[in-house]
Amino acid sequence: MEAATGTRIGEGAEPIESMEWLREFGERYEAAWNSGDAAAVAACAHEEVIWTDPALAEPAMGRVGVADFVRTSVQAFPDLTFSEPGEPAIADDSLAAYVPWQMTGTNSGPIDPPGFAATGKRIEVKGFDVWQFRDGLIWRYEAIYDFSQLARQLGLFPPRGGFAERALVGAQRLRSKLPL
Repeated sequence: MEAATGTRIGEGAEPIESMEWLREFGERYEAAWNSGDAAAVAACAHEEVIWTDPALAEPAMGRVGVADFVRTSVQAFPDLTFSEPGEPAIADDSLAAYVPWQMTGTNSGPIDPPGFAATGKRIEVKGFDVWQFRDGLIWRYEAIYDFSQLARQLGLFPPRGGFAERALVGAQRLRSKLPL
């Protein structure tokens, strides 16, 4: 999280009360995402949240940034659903939570930004979140997942080992030899 937010994990965060509290918070958070309610997801975030996700060019800042991210996600994947395939964990110092998830959905709306048209393809991605809290709300958020896997499932990246991937590798190698 240090690279994404400029903050070391735990630095400035408040201790997580208990595993029971974290589970209850996680249930509320997951229900908000699964209802597609941007305001409800944003209500789980601190006003000064820094929200880092591989799908974002820059971290989302504040509740308004989080709500915008949720709205664009639900626009692109109206049936977006999250589940927890395992138990969350609390760091030994109680200053961070690690929450596994599985995301599924069908891309039936535009992905904007950057402006991709709907592909109609279904995704299934596993990852986990790192949550740090202030005032009982997510203050620092980082999603960790394989974005290239997501892009391949949508057909935005070529299949591994295929002709298109080899052509891209060749183009990159050629570009690396050209002066900037």
